[in-house]
Amino acid sequence: MAASKDPRPCSMADALALVGEKYSLLVLREVCLGNTRFEQLVRNIGAPRDILATRLRRLVDAGILTRRAYSERPQRFEYRPTQAGLELEPVLMTLMAWGDRHLRKDDDRPMVFEHVCGNELVPVVTCTSCGDQVRHEDVRAHPQAPGWTVAGPSAA
Repeated sequence: MAASKDPRPCSMADALALVGEKYSLLVLREVCLGNTRFEQLVRNIGAPRDILATRLRRLVDAGILTRRAYSERPQRFEYRPTQAGLELEPVLMTLMAWGDRHLRKDDDRPMVFEHVCGNELVPVVTCTSCGDQVRHEDVRAHPQAPGWTVAGPSAA
């Protein structure tokens, strides 16, 4: 098998290049909670101001957040999730649920979400075709990138 110099083409890698950094995910958490102003983000995330400004600029440039002035004097902005940003919310909730299960005790969860039905939300991944919960053993990968198999690059 010929060794490839390039890593596997992957949408997950592309997404992580954009939002896979701690402060980017925490910005998304906060804006999804409704905390949209820079000072709120600084306080709730704990990121240095310069790093937070860089992450916000990158998320705006990528179309994940929008930036809107809410004050002219002094000029101040708020950040709102776009549709692409809102589509990341289930990812955040699933990541939080994993952290609750594997990194905390049941009585030590810092936040829970309630669904509109009135019950606590426990996110799960389901198949849109059959509605079943997705389990590792029920999924098969079919690489679409030319020259790649599940095991890695195919022979030249």
